[in-house]
Amino acid sequence: MIPLSVLFLVLLETLAVLCAFRALTASRTPQGAVAWVVFLIAAPYVAVVSYLFLGHSKVRGYVVARRDSQEAVAAIEAARLAHPPKPTSQTAEARLFETIAANPVMSGNAFDVLIDGEETFDAILGAIDKAQTYILMQLYIVRDDPTGQVLSDHLVAAANRGVSVRFLYDSVGCSRLTRSYIATLTDAGVEMYDTNALRGPTKRFQVNFRNHRKTLVVDGHVGFTGGLNVGEEYMGRDPKFGPWRDTHCQFKGPMVQQLQLIFVEDWHWATQQSLIDELNWTMIPQPEDQDGLILAGGPADAMDTGNLYFNSVITAAQDRVWIASPYFVPDPDVITTLQLAALKGVDVRILVPSKADHWITWLAAFAYFDELRDAGVQFFTYSTGFMHQKTVLVDDKLASVGTFNLDSRSCRLNFEQTAILFDEKANRDLEIMFQDDFSRAELMTDPIQSQKYWVRILAPVARLFAPVL
Repeated sequence: MIPLSVLFLVLLETLAVLCAFRALTASRTPQGAVAWVVFLIAAPYVAVVSYLFLGHSKVRGYVVARRDSQEAVAAIEAARLAHPPKPTSQTAEARLFETIAANPVMSGNAFDVLIDGEETFDAILGAIDKAQTYILMQLYIVRDDPTGQVLSDHLVAAANRGVSVRFLYDSVGCSRLTRSYIATLTDAGVEMYDTNALRGPTKRFQVNFRNHRKTLVVDGHVGFTGGLNVGEEYMGRDPKFGPWRDTHCQFKGPMVQQLQLIFVEDWHWATQQSLIDELNWTMIPQPEDQDGLILAGGPADAMDTGNLYFNSVITAAQDRVWIASPYFVPDPDVITTLQLAALKGVDVRILVPSKADHWITWLAAFAYFDELRDAGVQFFTYSTGFMHQKTVLVDDKLASVGTFNLDSRSCRLNFEQTAILFDEKANRDLEIMFQDDFSRAELMTDPIQSQKYWVRILAPVARLFAPVL
């Protein structure tokens, strides 16, 4: 009789070989395939479990209505004809973003930049209090703390006055959210669902795929997205981080319906319910008449939308490209694009925090700074609290506020979104914001050899985990 230990070892090695074969056929790069094969064969006890959770790069079965629904495609085309962008926005770059986003650039929007927690939550809570028909809310992190309780109170009040409230949250980001918090909302009639854990036990291995989007749509008239989650730290009340520097945005007009459609896709993934017939799709042009679109990306896309987004904004720059991201772990193609932009004389600036909230990601960034600085890329470290915003400014023609971090996770593994404006006013607003941020930051000039000993040692090690950071 074969001993159980031997049988277990044979089964484990067989599973490791099967995973290695899948890695060979499914990995995005030869380097990634080789790394997984070596890891799986050499250390199956650890590698098989790691691969089951981290080795997948695509989500199967997610329906992107903007691409897969004939009705949605027809409606998008009709909206494009009804709200065409101004001639100044009909550029090759704008058409590229339309293709990547599967959304058209449309006119008739009104766009406001919201700086930090107080301004953002005042606007969000004000919109919730004015809701008449429905509220669509999605968060990566929501905490059962004073800030989270304020949000809960406003949502409960909305539900009590007959407003339909639908709330999606991410099980990884909200791993510490209390059951009592969810119960309070659901008992009031709020439909609240975890985006990751409603599709059966086979989906438990998809913990690597996180929905990092932050969305609020009220009555189909006003929309919000950006970097802020809900918790005391986002209001600057956490003594560990101090002032919390973040950026959100509010908009009205046709872009609201684009954001709403993205929420509908996430809701369908989580619940298998379609909301299309229950929502308001009337596009009301705003007198500000700003041109823009919503770009969403994630592991359900055929291509790596996040990487295409960052490469596109960088290559579009003729004079400057300023990027703020709390995490800097770019893919090799983004590194090359940044280098080329700087080498041709573009003012390439990247704003990162001086503090760390995720140590391994913070450390990994140090392994990239020197090679990019040698090409002329400038890095600024924000030291007045923690910097968490995800914003981009290109020349005087493009401004972007959303949820994309400049790291591999946001570009390939997370569900993300950003609002892109092709508008001079929006560009000026972000320029003023960036200039103020740079005035509170320090230009990083010291090479990694001048950093503390533990940083010099651990940064190259942390970089090895770049594909999942």
